[in-house]
Amino acid sequence: MDYPPKIQKLIELFSKFPGVGPKTASRFVFYLLKKQDFQINEFLDMVADLKKSIKICKFCHNPFEPKAKQDLCSICSDPLRDKSLLCVVEKETDLLLLEKTRKYSGLYFILGGLLSPLKKRETERLILDSLLKRIKEPAGFGLSNAGFKEVIIAISYTTEGEATSLYLERELKPLNIKVSRLAKGLPIGAEIEYSDEETLSSALESRKEV
Repeated sequence: MDYPPKIQKLIELFSKFPGVGPKTASRFVFYLLKKQDFQINEFLDMVADLKKSIKICKFCHNPFEPKAKQDLCSICSDPLRDKSLLCVVEKETDLLLLEKTRKYSGLYFILGGLLSPLKKRETERLILDSLLKRIKEPAGFGLSNAGFKEVIIAISYTTEGEATSLYLERELKPLNIKVSRLAKGLPIGAEIEYSDEETLSSALESRKEV
C-alpha cells in the first residue's frame, strides 16, 4: 500500500534535504498533518519569505538579513575585522561555530561543498575560481582595503575534506600566501559542525602552515 500521491510527493521533496532520508521525510510530513491550519500557514509564510528577506553575501557567501541595500554581511562589512586573514570553510554552520569561539577575527569564504572523485573537474574549477578571484581582487566583490596574507583551511578531516584541502593547498601555493590548516585536535573523520567550541578554539590557535 502506498501513501496518497500528495503525501508521497512531499516525502520525496523532504528527502532531497541534506541528511534526510525517506523515513525522516515521512515523519516530517505526518508531523505537519497534525498541525493546525494557522501553524501550517505560519510555516509556509516563513518559507515563502526566506528568499525575499535573506541575501547572500557578495564576498563570503554567508546568508544575512540586510538592513538596507547592502551586499556584504555584518562580518565582511565590519571595519574591525582583520582583512589579512581569510578562513575557508565548507558550510555556513562551520562559520557560525568558528565565530562562537571568539578566537578568530578575520574574514571567511564558504565553499558550499567539498570535492570527491565522483564530481567532475568543472566543479573543482568553479569552487577554486570563485575563491581565487576573491583573494586576488577582493575589491571586485565589495571588500575594500583587503590584502590577504594567510588563508586558513578550516575543513573537516573526512575523506572528501582531505581531498578538498589538498587540492586547495596545491592551487593556492603559487600565490605566495601563507596557507595553514586547523590542528588535528579535531577528530579524524568527523565534521566540524559536530565539534565543541573548546576543541575548535584549540584547533584554530594551534593551526599549522602547510
